[in-house]
Amino acid sequence: MILGGGESGVGTAILGKKKEFEVFVSDFGKIKEKYKQVLVNNGIEWEDEGHTEAKILSADLVMKSPGIPEKAPIIKKLREQGVKVISEIELAAKYTKATIVGITGSNGKTTTASLTYELLKDGGLNVALGGNIGKSFAEQVSEEKYENFVLELSSFQLDGIETFAPHIAVLTNLSPDHLDRYDYKYENYIASKFRITMNQTSQDYFIYDADDVEIIKWLSQNSIKSQPLPFSTKKELNQGAFKRNNEIIIKINNTEFTMPIATIGIQGEHNVKNAMAASTVATLLRIRKQTIRESLEGFQGVEHRLEKVLKINNVLYINDSKATNVNATFFALDSMENPTVWIVGGVDKGNDYSELLPLVNEKVKAIICLGVDNEKIINAFGNVVDTIIETDSMTMAVQVAYKLAERNNTVLLSPACASFDLFENYEDRGRQFKEAVRNL
Repeated sequence: MILGGGESGVGTAILGKKKEFEVFVSDFGKIKEKYKQVLVNNGIEWEDEGHTEAKILSADLVMKSPGIPEKAPIIKKLREQGVKVISEIELAAKYTKATIVGITGSNGKTTTASLTYELLKDGGLNVALGGNIGKSFAEQVSEEKYENFVLELSSFQLDGIETFAPHIAVLTNLSPDHLDRYDYKYENYIASKFRITMNQTSQDYFIYDADDVEIIKWLSQNSIKSQPLPFSTKKELNQGAFKRNNEIIIKINNTEFTMPIATIGIQGEHNVKNAMAASTVATLLRIRKQTIRESLEGFQGVEHRLEKVLKINNVLYINDSKATNVNATFFALDSMENPTVWIVGGVDKGNDYSELLPLVNEKVKAIICLGVDNEKIINAFGNVVDTIIETDSMTMAVQVAYKLAERNNTVLLSPACASFDLFENYEDRGRQFKEAVRNL
């Protein structure tokens, strides 16, 4: 039984059918036309806009899509009846012998996963990218053609694992996110992220940010079996990746790799860390040093993450729609060099905006709210920024920004919130922003 007819649900259905399960897909909402077509073409039974409860409760195994919370009534009933509920990652991993690199973290995981994938692909490995990004992991496993997987993993996906163990696990950083799904307890969310290490053995590796206070705190109180490989921009390490004299240095088992930071294709302190994590993975998987250097030089970042869209009348428009939490927006604002018109807002996930106050005070000349409920943003920044304007569509937000921005200003979409009040997802929000900018 598959709950949710999106990318992971349909991918799981394809794998399930191939492995001779009797498969049924049920979605409480509406299944998109493109996914319905795939289900029909594969002869898979499905329903949408409601669940047939009796049928679901009779399942032997349930794959729950990551978007469905544990609090959902149907999940509670399944748990009460002792039916096994797992994630797509857990199911698919059972059917592949490929080497798995699992990457999680509050921010930077998409960039790190995309960069790692490029490094391994450029190094000649037979590799696929999946998980929380691109094509479903389960569907790619069903094709049986990959020897390596790089998976971007959300805390929701990790909540549904039992035996899943990546050979290399990466934790980019921790900051409060999705607390609405974790009873508003940061420690629950942190524990969820660390599930990536729970089934690893001493033959596996754990790559993590040694500058992250919460990661270090958790590691001091809990033990992991895998081999730790930290990275840091603040201190030199005996083993792992660190910064010295504007160079990245990676030391693993007596081998050393160096690269000038200035030549990396994506700039900013957070991207130095993303590059360190990805290069550590590539070094472990024996990619040539020269290949790693060339790949890092050529990598241009991912869509919707500090993506430069256009310059109009000497005003630069930047799409950072992927910033769905405060910490991601902190990195974005920190990298702004000119007076900034900031487009912010959406579905608040329990945000605390106080850490942004110094940056907003220094860099932001006007705020444009883009959400159904903007009260919290207005209360947080009302005393710091003179101009705060509420809008209820992307077109309106961009037109207001166009009027407010002067030469040598930047217009930054970095919402710090989820997008579900006005948009399908952060991609839809980012694409609408780019379209609105091109239509100015």
